Amino acid sequence: MNFPITLHFSNFPPIHLHLLFELLAYSGAFRWYQFLRKRSIDLISEEHRLWIFVGATAGGLMGSRLIGILEHPDLLIHFHWTYLITNKTILGGLLGGLIGVELTKKRLGVNSSSGDLMTFPLILGMAIGRFGCFAEGLEDGTYGIVSSLPWAINFGDGLLRHPTQLYDIFFLGGLAYVLLLLEKKLVFKNGTRFKLFFISYLIYRFFIEFLKPNNFYIGGLCAIQVACLLGLCYYSYVTYKNPSFFEHE
Repeated sequence: MNFPITLHFSNFPPIHLHLLFELLAYSGAFRWYQFLRKRSIDLISEEHRLWIFVGATAGGLMGSRLIGILEHPDLLIHFHWTYLITNKTILGGLLGGLIGVELTKKRLGVNSSSGDLMTFPLILGMAIGRFGCFAEGLEDGTYGIVSSLPWAINFGDGLLRHPTQLYDIFFLGGLAYVLLLLEKKLVFKNGTRFKLFFISYLIYRFFIEFLKPNNFYIGGLCAIQVACLLGLCYYSYVTYKNPSFFEHE
């Protein structure tokens, strides 16, 4: 298998699968969200949902770029606008989006959770996007460190590495399965589904980053790991304020 994986059509320039899967991730997640919203009782009005999406998008864009830049502080001395635009990370987008949503909800006076409805669409979109990251190989920067495990992959530099993009996909699929099982046995409180998803993902990302060639320059941790800890501190506070996850029947 040669990386990056591209599609070729006669005289047209090659199409990178990364771009194709990124578009599929956004469109697939949004379509599933629309499908779920039609089949559920949404406590948030259409207008407020729209403003929450605006807040999530603005926060996500800023958060993904900020953490993406902090991942490679050595490149800041060669700063260029293309570096600012192209460097982004899913975790930064999630955390930035969370901040944008909470600020927007506070401004609108919305108290209901807006994340429950987005949990499974987010998982779907993230998993599809990671297929694109895998197809891009070394160009995407999401590959792992050198490994001697039998499933290690050569992404093009002659070294066998952890396919951490595939680890992400397996984790997200397993997390979705566990959440579905829990919801069959327990009655979730409003906001529990998204909270369990986010906490689980923060813990997973903290540990998986040790398998990537990161810059561990903040007390032995990389920028993403520090962001994970900050996110877990936030949810520790939220859980302290409201420790119950499930309805008591």
